[in-house]
Formats: sequence, C-alpha cells, structure tokens
Amino acid sequence: MLSTQTSDSRVEANSTLHATSTEAGWQRQGKLWSNLKELCDVLRIPSAAIHTDEELLFQHVQFKTGQRIHTIGQPFDTLYIVHSGFLKTVLIDEFGNEQVLSFPMKGDLFGVDGIHTKRYASEAVALSNCDLILLPFKKLTALGRAHVEFEHAMYSVMSRELVREQAMVSMLGALSAEARVARFLVNLSERYAEMGYSSKLFNLRMTRHEIGSYLGLTLETVSRTLSAFNEIGLISVDQRSIGIKDLDSLKTLRRLPPSSSRAKQVASRKAKQLAQQERPEGEWGQVAGV
Repeated sequence: MLSTQTSDSRVEANSTLHATSTEAGWQRQGKLWSNLKELCDVLRIPSAAIHTDEELLFQHVQFKTGQRIHTIGQPFDTLYIVHSGFLKTVLIDEFGNEQVLSFPMKGDLFGVDGIHTKRYASEAVALSNCDLILLPFKKLTALGRAHVEFEHAMYSVMSRELVREQAMVSMLGALSAEARVARFLVNLSERYAEMGYSSKLFNLRMTRHEIGSYLGLTLETVSRTLSAFNEIGLISVDQRSIGIKDLDSLKTLRRLPPSSSRAKQVASRKAKQLAQQERPEGEWGQVAGV
C-alpha cells in the first residue's frame, strides 16, 4: 500500500532544507526572481494578453542533486516550475520502495497533486542541480481571478501534464518492454529538442533503475534492451550518454527481432563497414561520379 503520510520530523526536515536552499540561492546568484512574462515564457504559454499594473515577481530556489523539494504528506502551498535541471517525482510505499511517476524538466509544472487534499501526494527529488520558480497557490488563485486569460493558460498547463501521464499509462498497458524503452527514448529526444538541446545526443539524468520504475520494468530489462538497441544500430550507448541513430525505427518498434536475427544484422552491418573502409580511393571517386 502506497503511503500518503510522512512523519512530522521528515516534513520539518524538508521545510528546514527548503529555507536553507532559499537563503543559499539568494547569496549565490544575483537574479533569483522572474516576472510574469518570464514565468509564462518558461511554461510556454502566451503572456501578451496579460496586463498588470504592478510588477509581479516570482522567487527562484536552487536545489542540489539529491535534495528533496517536497515530501509525501507535507502541507501544500506552492506549485513548482522547472527553470533548469532535472527531477523525479515518486510514490513511496510503507517499505520504502519507490515508484517513479514522472521526470520533470525545463518548462514543466509539478506539485499539482497537493491541491486536492492540501498535502503533497508524491515526493520530488532533484536528479541534477535545479533552479525552480516558486508559484504560491494563493498568488496563482488571485492572478486567476484578476486575469482570466492567465487562469485558462494555467489550466492548459495542468491538462498538458495530465495528458502526458495518461499517455504513459496507456503505453504501459499496450506495449512490449522493448517498445516502452524505445518510446521513452523518443520522448526524451523530443523533450531535449523543445529545450533547445540536441535531440540526437544527450545524457540520461536518471538511472536505469529509475527508468525501469517509470516504465514498469526491471533494471535488467532496461539494461538488456539498451544494449540490444546499441547492438542493432538504433542507438549508441556510452554509460549515460545516448546517441539516437534511427529515430523512425524507435518510434515504430514493437518488438526486437530474435537474438539469432540480430546477430545476422550485426554481422552484415560490420561487413559493410569493413568493405567501405577497405574500398580504394579511386573506387570511391567512380561511385561518386567524380
């Protein structure tokens, strides 16, 4: 049974950590506030129609890798917007086992699960050094009353997160293990592109165990599948570095071919590479029409 409460001491410790991180962030960095337009830009929602007579500012807080942003059962008062960095949200059962729910990245909103019961239903942990924008819920509701366009835009952001979660649930029930890993890599590639980074070469900020928890697979299955993708030339793998070589095949992959067929594919590809390396320079010129 998944726990929805944490001990008072854990909540208190997290609150202390939150305050310490806020103070440390203020000392380390000059600009730790964003105005409403900047907040909308990060969330990828329109801000042109939102006019305010006052300069509304939203505080940034920085967290280091491994730090908790909020814990299960902690009183809810704030939504979080990822300005930079990578995180995970998890449920934790009574035995301390984690179930990864999501991997928030730049432009994502999290903490919404605290609105219903006024306590966070999940735990958020930084997978890298993170810069988060704090959106106090009281300020959000006040803005919504004053600016209908902003309220509708925020509903759109929350719906976007819900649709993403529903797509994941649907994928877990319909796809093979190999297809789940393939779609996960495709999704990461697209997210990196949205953030302005390379969609073809990126680092996994999460461990293979965390990927498995997210996809409903074992660590061994994730590792074995990534190795198989590397073997047949869909990706390249160097520890946490992933190179996407055949995005279209990853999008449409249903199951991996049998190991015997994969061995033949690998042998054929290596033979072609060897033939290209050994081909005389003059022959290359004839092929190219030079």
